[in-house]
Amino acid sequence: MDPIDMAVKVLSRDGLVVYPTETVYGLGADALSEDAVMRVYEAKNRPVSKPISVAVSDMDMLAAIAVVDEAARAFIERFLPGPVTVILPAKSCLPDILTGGTGLIGIRWPANEVAIAIIERLDAPITATSANISDDIPPVRPEEVSVPNDYVVDGGELPGTPSTVVDLTTRRILRKGVEWEAVQAFLETLQP
Repeated sequence: MDPIDMAVKVLSRDGLVVYPTETVYGLGADALSEDAVMRVYEAKNRPVSKPISVAVSDMDMLAAIAVVDEAARAFIERFLPGPVTVILPAKSCLPDILTGGTGLIGIRWPANEVAIAIIERLDAPITATSANISDDIPPVRPEEVSVPNDYVVDGGELPGTPSTVVDLTTRRILRKGVEWEAVQAFLETLQP
């Protein structure tokens, strides 16, 4: 069985998969399964009050789980897929636990063929949190993964610079990462 199919098989049974992105290794679970999402919190030793981002494979999947206005769509068309996490109002199809009670969801659309293939074959968003214990250094190689998981998809060594996190509801950068200067410049062009 190829690694993508194996990852999808694990995910479809509420398992946890470590997968490569264009930044660091992520810990993936079926984002539509509350049980699977709880396993991510437990594996990372992460407080449930802290939201967990999700990864999507295309604009249709993104729009199915979040409210996307014109400004957000313009931003997404400019920067995604890529190393940017966008924060948008979550739709009710997502488990509340993912939003940490904020009603907002962080979304990654990774520019990584392996990550996209896994999400497309599962046909559902997966969690997009780094594959490390909370507050530890995110892994850039499979052997650095410190969280319990059911399967690792080896994508070799990754760059390690985290994604830029931008709240599109307030048009503010919450974490400066890859391409943050370009993100800031674009945000300034959007009408309030």
